[in-house]
Amino acid sequence: MTTIDSRDAATWVAALVPAAHLIGGRTVPSIGGAVTDVLDPGTGRVIGRVPDGTPADIDAAVAAASDAFPAWRDLSASRRAAVLHRWGALCTEHDEELGLLESLEVGRPYQGPASVGNRIVFIAGQADKIGGQSLPTATPDRLALTLREPFGVCGCIVPWNAPGALMVSVVAPALAAGNTVVVKPAADAPLTCLLLGELALQAGLPPGVLNVVPGGAAPGAALAEHPGVRHLSFTGSTVTGASVMRAAARNLVPVHLELGGKSPQIVFDDANLEQAVPEIVRGVTFNAGQTCAAGTRVLVQRGSRQRLVDALATALSATRLGGWDEDVDMGPLINRTQQQRVLNHIGIAQSEGAQLVCGGGVPPGERYEHGFFVAPTLFDQVDPAMRLAQEEVFGPVLAVLEFDDLDEAVEIANGTKYGLVATAWTADVGRAVTLARRLEAGQVHVNAGRASGAIGAPFGGYRQSGFGRTMSADSVLEFTQVKSVVLAGTGASHG
Repeated sequence: MTTIDSRDAATWVAALVPAAHLIGGRTVPSIGGAVTDVLDPGTGRVIGRVPDGTPADIDAAVAAASDAFPAWRDLSASRRAAVLHRWGALCTEHDEELGLLESLEVGRPYQGPASVGNRIVFIAGQADKIGGQSLPTATPDRLALTLREPFGVCGCIVPWNAPGALMVSVVAPALAAGNTVVVKPAADAPLTCLLLGELALQAGLPPGVLNVVPGGAAPGAALAEHPGVRHLSFTGSTVTGASVMRAAARNLVPVHLELGGKSPQIVFDDANLEQAVPEIVRGVTFNAGQTCAAGTRVLVQRGSRQRLVDALATALSATRLGGWDEDVDMGPLINRTQQQRVLNHIGIAQSEGAQLVCGGGVPPGERYEHGFFVAPTLFDQVDPAMRLAQEEVFGPVLAVLEFDDLDEAVEIANGTKYGLVATAWTADVGRAVTLARRLEAGQVHVNAGRASGAIGAPFGGYRQSGFGRTMSADSVLEFTQVKSVVLAGTGASHG
């Protein structure tokens, strides 16, 4: 295993990731010449510098992608699949560096090699399976069919919480369908995306097919409203997603949005708490709760409330906090702004009458003064109307709400503007089936905190959690448009 001392992280990053945009198959500086620092969220130290992209850089990337599109589109699906397969295999060869790099820039404690290579290989297998349909015709001298064709240049705006997995979950399907792509990574975590772009070139992806332009809001806005972009994907907050959609609407560009969540964990009296509690805790401490699918609302049947609250409090209080290079359970938040945002939510919850059980602030001690830490926090006696039960906190904060029966549980679970993931804990199979049908969410888990063991399960949301699906065969079709073709004979006879 690669060993990195946190004090030498910047040197390791500089040797691994070029401090440049990736445009047209070349590493280039920002046209404006500006750079931005990337910080280790656990210490506040600078670990890397990347170009601060401008609208002019986006123009150059879109032009490169547009130039590369015809040849990539016309390459046979099997050859596109082969290139993607090599990219996935190369990512697997470098899975340790990818895992360490993402842990470092996000602040997540390192838990093993990245699995992005497997995601790319799965999608590579779909590239030559994109097909249309033959259609019935009114007369026998006609042939009618549909074709699925790529859009052209696709823009992809990647968030900071899981940049590697979320980049390939959109980019790989877009490429498999024959599109070219411009990626705008988050300013706080662009390094993994840049390394993935470099590995794609090494795998044989033609220049200009994949371009990566780091930067802040300006290049993101430029990409969203660029007239040369024919399809746009955004992963992030619901508020920003709405802005992205408005920008894309000016050019009537279709969008794929993966947005926020306020996912319920529904615990019935017959649930196995020894099974449920560790999964609930892991769901809110993994990545410090900075995941859209985090089950941050715990709905518990009234007879089990105190028992569950006590078990959650014990487990959360025992959570070990530290940096990406420490043997701990949870890391920091991504930056100071996000830390303060989570602390503000905690203060609002207390002012609205929620009962603070544990956590509630920055953990004490000098170790946590320079990073962006918040202690795992548990609130009891939360009313469904409280902001803590309605708004996405995006931090390690659990809210416990009570219910009496299945109907009330469903009403509370569906009672937010989101609909991303829902989880139920029960031994009653009939109840599980009913919940699977009635819960308004893109994914429903029963007695499983995550979709573990499911390969190719579509991921995406209902309502204001967005639309479109990733991580599946369906995701490749998201990046195609349908053309109808009717062929008729000329009436001439041939001997």
